[in-house]
Amino acid sequence: MGQPQVQVDLEAELAEQERVGLLRFITCGSVDDGKSTLIGRLLYESKLLYTDQLEVLEADSKKVGTRGGELDFALLVDGLAAEREQGITIDVAYRFFATDRRRFIVADTPGHVQYTRNMVTGASMSEAAVILCDARQGVLTQTRRHAHLVSLLGIKHVALAINKLDLVDYSQEVFDKISEDFRAFANEIGIREVACVPLSAVNGDNVVSSSDKTPWYQGPTLLGWLENVELTRDEEDLSGPARLLVQWVNRPNSEFRGFSGRVLSGVLRKGDRIRAVPGEAESTVERIVTMDGDLDEAVVGASVTVVLADEIDVSRGTVLAVADEPTDVANAFQAHIVGMDSNDLVPGRHYLAKIGARTVGFTADHPKYRIDVDTLAHLPAKSIGLNEIAVANVHFDVPVAYEEFKRSRDLGSFIVLDRLTNATLGAGMIDFALRRSANVTWQQLTVDKQARASQKGHQPAVVWFTGLSGAGKSTIADLVEKQLHAQGKHTFVLDGDNVRHGLSKDLGFTDTDRVENIRRIAEVAALMVDAGLIVLVSFISPFQAERDQARALVAEGEFCEVFVDTPLDVAERRDPKGLYAKARKGELANFTGVDSEYERPENAEVHVDTTQQDPEQAASAVVAKLRDMGVI
Repeated sequence: MGQPQVQVDLEAELAEQERVGLLRFITCGSVDDGKSTLIGRLLYESKLLYTDQLEVLEADSKKVGTRGGELDFALLVDGLAAEREQGITIDVAYRFFATDRRRFIVADTPGHVQYTRNMVTGASMSEAAVILCDARQGVLTQTRRHAHLVSLLGIKHVALAINKLDLVDYSQEVFDKISEDFRAFANEIGIREVACVPLSAVNGDNVVSSSDKTPWYQGPTLLGWLENVELTRDEEDLSGPARLLVQWVNRPNSEFRGFSGRVLSGVLRKGDRIRAVPGEAESTVERIVTMDGDLDEAVVGASVTVVLADEIDVSRGTVLAVADEPTDVANAFQAHIVGMDSNDLVPGRHYLAKIGARTVGFTADHPKYRIDVDTLAHLPAKSIGLNEIAVANVHFDVPVAYEEFKRSRDLGSFIVLDRLTNATLGAGMIDFALRRSANVTWQQLTVDKQARASQKGHQPAVVWFTGLSGAGKSTIADLVEKQLHAQGKHTFVLDGDNVRHGLSKDLGFTDTDRVENIRRIAEVAALMVDAGLIVLVSFISPFQAERDQARALVAEGEFCEVFVDTPLDVAERRDPKGLYAKARKGELANFTGVDSEYERPENAEVHVDTTQQDPEQAASAVVAKLRDMGVI
């Protein structure tokens, strides 16, 4: 007879936990401010640790603790061996705990600058932030950086936990000074309300219970603040128009076709008229399917499968939006971007971006500015480096369904990925769409590329010569043009040095400037192809990504890559301009082959081995290839 009673109690407990609501929050701040210790103390003081956990904590504290054998509460959170050895947090640690008033999921994030990307990960799903500050150090650069990221990520509820107050004799003067400094900074970055709490996490002062060591402080304890943070996000999401992000086209058999995903906002109801965005196709919600049976409606946060009344084009990444309030669609935006990799995010280089459930092509323009996290000054920047926060215009290669980040984290944020390594290079938050995204269209002209080509008697093409400095690219390109000109073909040569005198005279030789140089040349070459010309491009163009970008701007069969393959020692012996000699002396930075990498083409249409072929033979091989391609 005891079993039913246990079941009733369990169900009642689950119902009560559901009633009190869930708060996701992050702890962040500079290194060694005591984040892990604070969370461990929260768990301990809230009587939320089991006996076996306490026994392990006692043993670990004696073995690897930092408090001379006393309980080291940071060990409850720092789980990686490297974290325990160094006494720091590296990865994001998530912990669940609950009180009578609320359930919590806390993300303990690292304070070291090189792990800022992990902090962004933890903050991305949080509704509140506890930013720690060492009372001895005051507000540091990393404190400001984390506060800025908290603001960018739309977290409205912020507490400044001024920790280690025991090490400054619980000084009210110190507390007031730090509180004043931080509130002034927070106001500048748009954080309007900040709760400042004096703490000693290691001793438990003002963590769960008010401390008699701070009689001058009349505010809530940290746990008291967490228990009383208003959970407004769910209400805002429920009141918004219905959106479901499709994660999977569910087709178990020929009789069933549904679209599985999560409701991002609003309430999706059976019978609702919806639009599949991007696109104009509309249908009606016929069924809302779950493992437990069909529903009449699905609220924000629910994962369901939707069956539509009509066969319309829906794929992974499509947003099913209520038809009379669909999401916006665009392919160009202004965005805040946080650099998250040691490799800079370079303007003009082609990357991938993950937005919603779609992965699309991505490029960024030169940053409008980067933000100095100490002064909030807008500083110039040529690229976006690790931990830098910048504002730039960005472009996706296809239109996407979006909402501004301040309205939707799910549809207003994206991550930038390296095409080859899939490494996460940056995280972006959409500010707004660029008006030209919708208003600037390609003007169709009566005389098109084919008409111009027919007049000239040959097909247009880009012949792209790439190789080390001194390889012989310009010499071979010149000979190719002489042969084509003799045959009556219409050509033009874009040579690296010549272009540097005009179109690209404002650019240097950093990786960022080189990418921009090639981007400009590729665009000009594509326009010349539209004019019906055979354009010969002679550039070192050291990066495969930029050569691929140039190829993508013209039609298939209109691009011929010529790899002028010359060993470095041979090119260096030639050194007609003395550039290698200067680079070896350190007088010429970022020189390809010396202190900047050259990425060899893997599938060039023509491979010229200059140790085996002279320039005339190489030129003849290129002309023969153009004939094989049907260009001439």
